[in-house]
Amino acid sequence: MSKGRGPRGTGPPPRSGAPPAALAETLRKALALQQQGALAEAEALYKSVLARQPGNFDALHLMGVLELQRRRPDAAAALIGRALAVNPKSAAAHGNLGNALSGLRRYEEAVASYDRALALRPDFAEAFNNRGNALDSLRRHEAALASYDRALALRPDFADALSNRASVLMSLRRFEEAAAALERLQALGTGHAFVAGRLLRARLHCCAWDGYDAAVALAATEAGQRGIMPFDMLAISPSPADLRRAAEFWMCAKCPPAAAPLWRGERYRHERIRLAYVSGDFHDHAIMRLMARLFELHDRARFETTALSFGPADGGAMRARLEAAFEHFIDVRQQSDPEIAALIRAREIDIAVDLTGFTAGGRTGILALRPAPIQVSYIGYPGTMGAPYIDYILADRCVIPPEHAPHYAEHVVHLPDSYLVQDGTRQIAGRAPPRAACGLPEAGFVFCSFNNNYKIAPFMFDAWMRLLRAVEGSVLWLIEDNAAAARNLRREAERRGVAPQRLVFAPRVAADAHLARQRCADLFLDTLPYGAHTTAGDALWAGLPLVTCLGSTFVGRVAASLLEAAGLPELVTRSLDGYEALALALARDPARLAALRARLEANRERLPLFDTDRSRRHIESAYRTMWERWQRGEPPAAFAVPPAAA
Repeated sequence: MSKGRGPRGTGPPPRSGAPPAALAETLRKALALQQQGALAEAEALYKSVLARQPGNFDALHLMGVLELQRRRPDAAAALIGRALAVNPKSAAAHGNLGNALSGLRRYEEAVASYDRALALRPDFAEAFNNRGNALDSLRRHEAALASYDRALALRPDFADALSNRASVLMSLRRFEEAAAALERLQALGTGHAFVAGRLLRARLHCCAWDGYDAAVALAATEAGQRGIMPFDMLAISPSPADLRRAAEFWMCAKCPPAAAPLWRGERYRHERIRLAYVSGDFHDHAIMRLMARLFELHDRARFETTALSFGPADGGAMRARLEAAFEHFIDVRQQSDPEIAALIRAREIDIAVDLTGFTAGGRTGILALRPAPIQVSYIGYPGTMGAPYIDYILADRCVIPPEHAPHYAEHVVHLPDSYLVQDGTRQIAGRAPPRAACGLPEAGFVFCSFNNNYKIAPFMFDAWMRLLRAVEGSVLWLIEDNAAAARNLRREAERRGVAPQRLVFAPRVAADAHLARQRCADLFLDTLPYGAHTTAGDALWAGLPLVTCLGSTFVGRVAASLLEAAGLPELVTRSLDGYEALALALARDPARLAALRARLEANRERLPLFDTDRSRRHIESAYRTMWERWQRGEPPAAFAVPPAAA
């Protein structure tokens, strides 16, 4: 954020006998204290100036900046507004008002303030950078990118702008350019936090694997430091201990527990349990394609359901479905974390469920304020959040076996079947398209892996290429995430003795069409250390068998959980050698593979995996047990939910 550049003395003459020189000296002392972090002492001096000269521009402006330092944007906006009434020609004040308005999530107004600052001072690099941040928050990514570029044209070594530029390029899925920006940032040597992990993540999206083993080793040594963000660690580290250390460091740095929690031990006595889901993904998103039916089926006699949505309102069919699924659907995009937390407390929510966690757009700061007596992590972030204010995580015995519990800050609740709820009403768009329409050969075995490209590790790709070499005429069908990944994967195939054209890339299409085209494939190959989650459920729902290798962390065990609940435990292997051998055996045994397909098709609507109402009963049983413990005055504790009666 741009800060004021020192006292200017542009207010009216003093009303007391204090000479202007004395006031200027007081302001200089106050600013020095403020820059040292002695905010209370600086505030006292600013107030002494305002007692003598209520319209002193510098005192008002710098007190506003002080409130920004305290993370009190409302107070900052009021003070800086008063300062601008005295001197509307201050570019710094307009810039800082923009910062305060951004802190209040009033991004359109913030952009207008930055524009006023830049009209007064066209070389104001900080204002261009902060304007980019506001535009990015409005999801106007291309405009944000242009603003960062203007900042960097003025200051090529502007580390914050370079970091922000990389972030918006990631949002635009321009991963190769994001990696280049992060390489520049790393070369500056500014000590920016988490650059190493962000760079590795950008390169993984591009399937640019040079230095992969060294980067993974570095990630392990930097877990719990400034190198790797927790979400980035999921695709890098096979160590649950590393993942917990990374999560705890991020939590302490970015969203520590509030010193004064909003909920202070009160015990509510409601007729129904008040259940709130908190998410930035209440639109056509993978998580909601899984959960929408659960929300619709919640038992209204026992639960009063609320959605708190801080993500985009896209106006689509899924958004309309979600809005209808809840008793209360509240759009809180424009509200700050403290305001949303205060709303949860005011509505006396019994159980707040975070569906976003450390994923893109997450706002963990809401639950850090402890607005509800019971706080739960579910489905959005597949790992520990390392936070003392998250009481429970919903899982199953496959994704978090009992011996892994020490790697979780939360108390683990084991659901029967798979923890990953599925929507058993999802539509598949008619028949499978002809193979030729998908770029696939009419004859020959089709291996596929529709995981995001960043999940493809070099050692997994090695195994896939050995399979292609062993199965004559076979192809590997992948999602086309970005042009750089496709180019790099084809080059890596050629390096491993496989013709590049044996890799076929599928563009992204609507969910129902994607389900239909999966019937053109013969076998889905999972990845490690981060495996298929929603994509595994999609494959099984479409009748496509899947082979997985049981990983050592939550994210590498989800497909195994789904296969167990789908009645196909024989497709879960315990080693990469076993994984490769099973995939090869199935490719060479059409009858065995056909039998697996037939089992999936015949049992799809009877399998526990796709019985949404059964999952709903298990999840509600978990919520009731949490609530009952709290009502009895007992602290949170791990427990297992018994299977629902048929």
